[in-house]
Amino acid sequence: MKNMINTDNAPKAIGPYSQAIEKNGMLFISGQLPVNVTTGKIVEGSIIEQTEMVFENIESILKEAGYTFDDVVKTTCLLSDMANFKGMNEVYAKYYSAPFPARAAFAVKELPLSVMIEIETIAIK
Repeated sequence: MKNMINTDNAPKAIGPYSQAIEKNGMLFISGQLPVNVTTGKIVEGSIIEQTEMVFENIESILKEAGYTFDDVVKTTCLLSDMANFKGMNEVYAKYYSAPFPARAAFAVKELPLSVMIEIETIAIK
């Protein structure tokens, strides 16, 4: 049986999907955007500020499900522009330590709400 994970400390889903689903010790977190849950608005600023907000949202979901960043095995980072890769990587390195999760990072034509970054996450206990 799969369990829906939901927290008020991360943005609500903006469509027919869950913040996260847990099954058999695996947690699948939907792509997180740089939405500040207190204001309900996209974080203004650079890729650094937006990436920090995304990681705060991911952390809230991990915590709600009883996981930590140490449990993350795979991430997918979607960028609005590959010019943002360096800034995203600087923030990313603050949240993970070796052995680092497997990762894909690529630019897409456009992201929801015209943000600069979206990250989806898989964690396993």
